[in-house]
Amino acid sequence: MALVLRVPTKIFQQDNPTLFSGGRRQNSAALFSGGAGRSCSVFGRRKLATQISSMSTPPIQHLEKPSASSQHLGLPIMVNGCNGKMGRDVIQAAVSAGLHPVPVSFSRAEESGQTVEVCGKEIKLHGPSGRESILSSIVDEYPNLIVVDYTVPDAVNAQIAELYCKVGVPFVMGTTGGDRERLYKTVKDSNVYAVISPQMGKQVVAFLAAMEIMAEQFPGAFSGYSLQVMESHQASKLDISGTAKAVISCFQKLGVSFELDQIQQIRDPKQQVEMVGVLEEYLNGHAFHMYHLTSPDQTVSFEFQHNVCGRSIYAEGTVDATIFLAKKIQSGAEQRIYNMIDVLREGNMR
Repeated sequence: MALVLRVPTKIFQQDNPTLFSGGRRQNSAALFSGGAGRSCSVFGRRKLATQISSMSTPPIQHLEKPSASSQHLGLPIMVNGCNGKMGRDVIQAAVSAGLHPVPVSFSRAEESGQTVEVCGKEIKLHGPSGRESILSSIVDEYPNLIVVDYTVPDAVNAQIAELYCKVGVPFVMGTTGGDRERLYKTVKDSNVYAVISPQMGKQVVAFLAAMEIMAEQFPGAFSGYSLQVMESHQASKLDISGTAKAVISCFQKLGVSFELDQIQQIRDPKQQVEMVGVLEEYLNGHAFHMYHLTSPDQTVSFEFQHNVCGRSIYAEGTVDATIFLAKKIQSGAEQRIYNMIDVLREGNMR
C-alpha cells in the first residue's frame, strides 16, 4: 500500500503572504525568539514549507443537511454544558443535521433551574442534584437517547464514569481533562457505547493520524533537526495545547529533541492580532499552531500549520461522532468504546 501526499505547488514560494491565514502579512521570524537571534535569519531564507491550514466558518447553520430519507433525522441527543460556547455550537450543528436536542441539560449548580434558548429551542438547566433520576426519566422518554458532554474537566469522572455508565446511556464526550485512565476503565466495565475524544475536529484528527503514520514508518527521519513550536489560543486557555503535545510527540519519534517547556504559548490578545494574525472577532475562540523544523546546517526547513477560527469544526465533528455511534448501537457492534479515528475510518461523514 502506497501513501502519497500531494502538496499544491503554490505553497512553495519565497514570500508567504499570510503566515496564519489571518489576512495579514506576517514575518515568521517575529514569532520566535522575539524577532532576534540566529533563528530569525534562518526563517528569512527561502524555505520549503508544508502548510496545513484550516479556518472553520462561523455560520454553522450553513452546514450541509442530510436527505429527508436519513434514518437519523430526529435522533434525540442531550447536550450537557449547552450554556457554554461549545455546547451552543453543537446544538446548532445538531439541528442543522436533523437531530433532535431534548429540552434538558446538565450544567453548573449556579445555573440550575434556568431556562436558556438555543437555536430557537428552550432548554432547562439542572445542577448536580438529582441527576441520576432526571437522566433515567429522560432515557425512559427517549429510548434512543445519546448524550453529548461538554461540561468542565473536573466533572468528567463524576458525570461520565459515575452517572452515564450507571444509567447505561451512550455518550459522546469532547471534554478534556479529568482522570482519563479511570474514565476508560469505568466505561469499559459498564459496557456502555461511547465516543471519547478531546479533539473533535475531523480534519485536525486526520492530520494527527498522518503524523502518527509518518512517525511509525520513518522513525529518526528528522534526526538532528531543531524544532520551534508556537501555539495561540484564547486567553482563557491556561494549559498547553493537547494537539501541540500530540504533534510534538510524533516529532520526537522522528528524531527531534524537544521539550514541552520550549513551546511558545501566545495568550495576549494584542500579540495574537499583531504578531500571529488572529482576526479580532476570533480572539475568544481560536486554535493556531505552527511547527518549524530546521536542518543542522540550516539549509533546509519544513513548516506545518493548522489554524482554526471559531468552534464549528468541533461542533460538526461532534455531530458526525453522534451519528456514527447511533449506527454502531443499531448494528449491535461488539466494540463499545471509540475515538475520532474510528469515526474517520467509517467514512460517510457530512
